[in-house]
Amino acid sequence: METQTDILTAIAPAGGETRTILDPATGEAVGQAPVHTVADLDRAVAAAAAAQPAWAALGHEARSAALLKAADAVERHAEELARLLSREQGKPLNGPNARFEVGACAAWLRATAATALEAETVVDDGETHAQIHYRPIGVVGAIGPWNWPMMITVWQIAPALRMGNTVVVKPSEYTPLSVLALARVINAELPTDVLHVISGGRDVGARLAEHPAVGKVMFTGSTATGKAIIRSSADTIKRLTLELGGNDAGIVLPDADPKAIAEDLFWGAFINTGQTCAALKRLYVHTDIYDDLCQALTDVAAAMPMGVGLDEANVLGPLQNKAQFDIVSALVQAAKDSGARVLLGGNPDPDQPGYFYPTTLVADIDNDNPLVAQEQFGPALPIIRYDTIDDAVSMANALDVGLGASVWSADLDAAREVAARIQSGTVWINKHGAVDPRIPFGGAKQSGYGLEFGVEGLKALGVPQVING
Repeated sequence: METQTDILTAIAPAGGETRTILDPATGEAVGQAPVHTVADLDRAVAAAAAAQPAWAALGHEARSAALLKAADAVERHAEELARLLSREQGKPLNGPNARFEVGACAAWLRATAATALEAETVVDDGETHAQIHYRPIGVVGAIGPWNWPMMITVWQIAPALRMGNTVVVKPSEYTPLSVLALARVINAELPTDVLHVISGGRDVGARLAEHPAVGKVMFTGSTATGKAIIRSSADTIKRLTLELGGNDAGIVLPDADPKAIAEDLFWGAFINTGQTCAALKRLYVHTDIYDDLCQALTDVAAAMPMGVGLDEANVLGPLQNKAQFDIVSALVQAAKDSGARVLLGGNPDPDQPGYFYPTTLVADIDNDNPLVAQEQFGPALPIIRYDTIDDAVSMANALDVGLGASVWSADLDAAREVAARIQSGTVWINKHGAVDPRIPFGGAKQSGYGLEFGVEGLKALGVPQVING
């Protein structure tokens, strides 16, 4: 079995410009990433386009079999992939972090292979027979983020490949090594040129979004970048799936038990050290249980160890890059300046190496405070008091995003009634961010459009064709 060193050697650039990737926890060099060019991208797209007809011709059964073999390969290399991911992204090996992410890659490959998509008969009345079929698009461009680089890449490529498309991936400039290594493992089970990874800068991403031979772009990242992709894709009328910013709200109803839900609330907010689009980022708590919940959540958060990801004891890591560290720092400072009450954290150590921001809980904060109104994408959670359910729903819906949300209550019927009033692509009950490969996932408002996962996710990677007759 290859070691992590073997994988880094295998993906090391053979020539051309390179860039040193640093560990955000220690500042140490992880490896050298290629800096691919627009010309490299054009060659990859041409090769993928040439390989696509033969890949499509294999049929669903053969393509699903290849995805299952790819899942086996990911599991064989799971530990070295997890250790590379931990060093490059910063997330710890343990907890819902690096090993969890690699395991999710295998799980999503298997679930995608197992999901049936049959032709749908829409009319069959003796005179008219009409069916909807889904045909391959061609070449799919996948542009991924730095927070879950391996897992979200699989979310993009697994359904694209299953549906008979070939794929060109552009990973984040912050985490290219993880995606290059994952693709190398998966490509061992795929025909040549079916999957390419191009590790370049913004010019490469822009070219992928506008490339005339790319039929669809899938993107997970910021709303601002999503808008740029929409503009770039317009001239060629590309299909798009966009999973954009979240700033997810959670509403705790007055009958909830603070101690019983505190740990689930914590992980809903602080999974991947808060660097998750669908993490809980603003928490609305009824005044009757506000103080008790603040205390219960503080007790849980204070016990969660943060540090270098390769240390098996840690479950929280650094922010992945300085830009994100600065955003979190500024937002927490704005909350402190406003007079909000810091329950925990808020005091990063300037002498500590790496981009570590301490686990931070902020209470008695106004709903229009920047820490609430802007997506922090890090380990800082504002807790807002409310008096009536109408107030909570109004505050939750006030922003122009709606990726996920959650309602917490001992009364499921009451929770579902509140959930139906929230403007969000997904609303979880007594949990937050629990994605499932069988359940469609997508955003509302400026959190994007298009669905991923399950049958709807497969349909989104095909061109619907109606055969009428």
